[in-house]
Amino acid sequence: MLEMILELLVVLLALYVGSRYGSLALGAISGIGLAILVFGFQLKPGNPPTDVIYIIIAAVTCAGMLQAAGGMDWMIQLAEKLLRKHPDSITFLAPLCTFFLTVMVGTGHVVYTLMPIICDIALKKGIRPERPCGVASIASQVGITCSPIAAAVASFVVISSANGYEVSNLEVIAVTIPACLCGLMAAAAASYRRGLDLDKDPVFQARCKDPELYNYMYGNTATLLDKEVSKEARMSVYIFLAALACIVMFSICQIIGHDIRPAFATGKLDADGNPITKPLAMNLIIQIVMIAAAAFMIILAKAQPKKAVMGAVWQSGMVAVVAIYGIAWLADTYFSNYMDEMKAGLGDIVTAYPWAIALAFFAVSVLINSQGAVVVAMLPLAYTLGIPGPVLLGVLPSVYGYFFIPNYPSDIATVNFDRSGTTVIGKYLLNHSFMMPGLISVIVSTIVGYTITMIFF
Repeated sequence: MLEMILELLVVLLALYVGSRYGSLALGAISGIGLAILVFGFQLKPGNPPTDVIYIIIAAVTCAGMLQAAGGMDWMIQLAEKLLRKHPDSITFLAPLCTFFLTVMVGTGHVVYTLMPIICDIALKKGIRPERPCGVASIASQVGITCSPIAAAVASFVVISSANGYEVSNLEVIAVTIPACLCGLMAAAAASYRRGLDLDKDPVFQARCKDPELYNYMYGNTATLLDKEVSKEARMSVYIFLAALACIVMFSICQIIGHDIRPAFATGKLDADGNPITKPLAMNLIIQIVMIAAAAFMIILAKAQPKKAVMGAVWQSGMVAVVAIYGIAWLADTYFSNYMDEMKAGLGDIVTAYPWAIALAFFAVSVLINSQGAVVVAMLPLAYTLGIPGPVLLGVLPSVYGYFFIPNYPSDIATVNFDRSGTTVIGKYLLNHSFMMPGLISVIVSTIVGYTITMIFF
């Protein structure tokens, strides 16, 4: 037992130190923990999550080409037009825009261009920017569990299939999208009158009395509306949407019992001596479609591969690959060696309260800045403990907890983008602008998702 506790401390310490350094360090420092477990404690290595990594690479390559071709700028332009047309509703519309951008592209890092625009519209309208900015930053990450090409969703499907729970990407997002939208709208409603109005905020009014600060806040306008959208940019969006539609079509046909996936012989025979065939897995279909779409963007939309590699989407995606690689391998090594002990210790709890696994998902996510990594690291353990697949699907929104400690790039960037100074980290670290909307969103989303699966699954 002492050795088991010491090894757990190694895992937690590796995750903590990695999160302090951030970026690539989270995966790399997990490698140190893995080395200690394998070479120091002689634990048998687990399995690296290669299937998930391949999906991320394919999706990020496609999204990176979309950004390189200018397609993301066009999508953000459309979102800006909506926000500027209805500025009074920005606290509700801003999170919807960042949410659906993430849903479409599969990564929350696409919103950095939109966030300054949200801040600018709110400030010029006299709305406290913290209200839409806080919940919009949360929404940009919530959308990850609602995207059919995101690592978290793809990982859930692959791991669930391996554990006997057959579910498609479309069935996953059919639960997570309505659940997360309910959570986000609850967070937006709670944020609608949050904090003092700007004309009553003494801190903001003091900033306005400083001519230099006043000019900094009101002197410039953040916008993409003056940027010309090329036909190649539009073409890249059409190609991307066609790729998403293709993936959804395969899932729909599978659900309605008219599976159009190609099937291949497994090398085994049934009782009558006929060869057994198995349809192509959805994770492979996603990879093929995404890579092909990226190629079409290069050929038809003139997307430059060098520009894609330099873009924020591709770079952040590759960071996620390294993080998931190290974290998931470390976690799988520890859990796979102590599965019997965990079953004995946690079996009664998860049998009586299977939804309690959501608390574990959330707690691990606080340490790991990746929802995909949480799914890959924790979902196999959850299945081994005997938790039903529909329960795990229902509580999937709980894998987002890294807003709790405000060190994630989207949250830090949002604080910097808010020229009014109302979106803050807080003196005591945890009293930051993202805590309230984050907790409301995750709690409501998890409850709604769990309810949906209990009713329909």
